[in-house]
Amino acid sequence: MLNPNFFNTYLVFPILNLLILFYKVFLFVKLPGAFGFAIIALTAFVRLLFQPFFKKQMETAAKMQELKPHLDKLSEKHKNDKKQLQQEQMKLYQQAGINPASGCLFMIIQIPIFIALYNTLSLFFRNGDLTKVIAGINKVLYASFLKITTIDPWFFGFNLAVTPKQSGVWYYLLIPLVTGLLQYFQAVSMTPPAQDKKGLSLDKDSPYKKQEKKDDGGDFQKAMSTQMKFMFPLMIGWFSYTLPTGLSLYWNIFSLFSIIQGRKLKVKN
Repeated sequence: MLNPNFFNTYLVFPILNLLILFYKVFLFVKLPGAFGFAIIALTAFVRLLFQPFFKKQMETAAKMQELKPHLDKLSEKHKNDKKQLQQEQMKLYQQAGINPASGCLFMIIQIPIFIALYNTLSLFFRNGDLTKVIAGINKVLYASFLKITTIDPWFFGFNLAVTPKQSGVWYYLLIPLVTGLLQYFQAVSMTPPAQDKKGLSLDKDSPYKKQEKKDDGGDFQKAMSTQMKFMFPLMIGWFSYTLPTGLSLYWNIFSLFSIIQGRKLKVKN
């Protein structure tokens, strides 16, 4: 798990060192539940680090939603000429000042970070011999003062190393419920607001300005979006039922930041 390969050296090891640094700071100030707060601090740090990408994704999604009536019209007009359709779509994107691929950049960059975070937390929660795990962790820490002898997994009455499924305590079952609800509200907060029938108002010379929105082209897409809005939270809720509570804590804090920032961007727009 801690072999010095490219992924571990440049992603897992830095994240692990940052997590232990937060843990040491919270231990120094004698904060109860120091490891839980270290996970929260690490999650907040990573989330704020990616705020520019998140903001760009939200702005692009909102503009794409506004452009949809015009894209539907182009698809109908050039349905038999894919090359002309692509040219007209690119012209529309340029006129609106957006790059449709930029919205995917945030998700692409997130993937290795998420994997590294998961692998880092799994070191503590998915391995049986904690003594052996800690010995391995100490070998890759950047400074001697970061070395640890043990980890206290308790956080406000929850053992972060235990899964709700195996806990045998009723209040652990609240964790997948809360996780699913947060995922739902995150999906809602990141969904661009519905546009009025006039769609996007571009510059005064735009041939697409104030065209009437067609309602018959997006029924299937809308149905799929609705299903994902409910199915994905259920799936994540099930994962949090079977995974250690510490991983759910990371997941939920990340969701809270996404909800707050998503709503702020909606209000601003």
